[in-house]
Amino acid sequence: MPLPKLPTRPAAILDLTAVELRVKTTAREPEEIQPELEGLSGKQPSGQTAPIHTQHPTSSTYLNAVVPPPTSPAIATRSLLRDTHARAGGTSTSVLAKKGRATGTPSASRGTKRTGSKPSATGVSKLFVLDTNVLLHDPSSLFRFEEHDVFLPMMTLEELDHQKKGMTEVARNARQVSRSLDTLVGDNTKLDEGLPLDGLGHKEATGRLYFQTKAMSGTLPPDLPMGKADNQILGVVRSLQAQFATREVVLVSKDINMRLKARALAMAAEDYFNDHVLEDSDLLYTGVLQLPENFWNKHGKGVESWQQGGITFYRLSGPLCSQFMINQFVFFEGPMPLYAQVREVNGKTAVLATLRDYTHGKNNVWGVTSRNREQNFAMNLLMNPECDFVSLLGQAGTGKTLMTLAAGLAQVLETKRYTEIIMTRVTVPVGEDIGFLPGTEEEKMMPWMGALEDNLDVLNMGETESGGATSSNSHGNEWGRAATMELIRSKIKVKSLNFMRGRTFLNKYLIIDEAQNLTPKQMKTLITRAGPGTKVVCLGNIAQIDTPYLTEGSSGLTFVVDRFKGWPHAGHVTLQRGERSRLADYAGEVL
Repeated sequence: MPLPKLPTRPAAILDLTAVELRVKTTAREPEEIQPELEGLSGKQPSGQTAPIHTQHPTSSTYLNAVVPPPTSPAIATRSLLRDTHARAGGTSTSVLAKKGRATGTPSASRGTKRTGSKPSATGVSKLFVLDTNVLLHDPSSLFRFEEHDVFLPMMTLEELDHQKKGMTEVARNARQVSRSLDTLVGDNTKLDEGLPLDGLGHKEATGRLYFQTKAMSGTLPPDLPMGKADNQILGVVRSLQAQFATREVVLVSKDINMRLKARALAMAAEDYFNDHVLEDSDLLYTGVLQLPENFWNKHGKGVESWQQGGITFYRLSGPLCSQFMINQFVFFEGPMPLYAQVREVNGKTAVLATLRDYTHGKNNVWGVTSRNREQNFAMNLLMNPECDFVSLLGQAGTGKTLMTLAAGLAQVLETKRYTEIIMTRVTVPVGEDIGFLPGTEEEKMMPWMGALEDNLDVLNMGETESGGATSSNSHGNEWGRAATMELIRSKIKVKSLNFMRGRTFLNKYLIIDEAQNLTPKQMKTLITRAGPGTKVVCLGNIAQIDTPYLTEGSSGLTFVVDRFKGWPHAGHVTLQRGERSRLADYAGEVL
């Protein structure tokens, strides 16, 4: 077995700040070596190898690596003299690192890297320069760079100060960042030496935080106006690149144009991806799995079945069962069709439960029946009292809002499972903002609730053509329809997101519409309002995000779909086929 080789990179690149190497030679000393060196040689018997002990100053963990013995006394002598010089009269690597850090500049090396992190090409931790929009987007972004260092330009702090006033989400994030920075700094007056990022309990952040403590100006094209904040930050990045030639300096910004300018000026620039749940939205959990054609050949042996509460259960065993998620829908269309929901998963054994067929008129919900397979899956989740959280994704016209309202009205007015329906959505305009709206909270929210009014008209008027389902509910006359509409409106409350914090909803049916425009933090705030007996339904289309700096991968709707999958009291379905009209379906495909 070949023995590992010693590193051959220079000491300025090796990560030796927190590592001390003690090498003990294994060869006998020649007679001409001075006697006083014998105590430093650490003799080993001939033919054996000496271990290298690598130790962090704050840790008692040792890593042992076997080093082959020197091939000749001359090599052993040179190795011994180098070791003796480093211990007796030379300047040690750790002392050099301490001296370099005392100058107030980020050192070129960092502590031992965490397992699973991505080191740079040179093995040196990176220095990330943060733009203001990254901190405003994610206040905890300071602690998301693992073993790498973070640098904050003075202009970033200045822009944070401008954004801290107000009651918006951006202002709250700016104040949170300022509080975190104030706690990290504390009584430390030597900011040029850097601050440990794990000072607030973030153990995964092993790097250091550096502030711009002096004027820094890099060489930029003369036609770039230096009075602009973005260009000043680019100048800081260029200055850091010149100061740390052996270290990778990376600008992190959510501003696409700023990243383009940085790359045009030969600077490394990256987007902030830590808040992305998925890199590709096509990998998002759909809640539906089509079984392969050979499913029954591999899983049909030893099937157990029983009935309970009008539902047939099947216990299957096979290799595909381990891939199932609880409350995931599976279907097989063939000689032995199967439409079921996964109830239990235990290794290669799973329990499936048959579904209620809401495509049949006798099982209509408030006069609404399902038109396709995915709508039937969604209706089973909406009508299941054991499912506390439901998320529905789909393009426009797939029937998300209509089915959710129909299921809510049936469980509020017919079965009395919930006391009322609460509907909310984020108020992000598609075009220009129309300004302030008069009236009470509900009156201000009504212009944003056009979808609610449209679907209530469909449910109340008993039309045969509806957005995603068939309605058979009818009333005798205009007076009857008006009375029914008044009853429905009395059980539906429209609330604003701005007043949700601190509330608790008991036995409510909470609908969050247009959830793709919510951040993960806002989504957490809403879902944690649910008290005992409350059901939360999130609706949205991640292809129609209007909130700035939110993408399909960082949307709050994507966040909850990924986090809640597999929980026994949550379910998700991605609706595939539009049912609003042939015009809407064709427009969704070609436009």
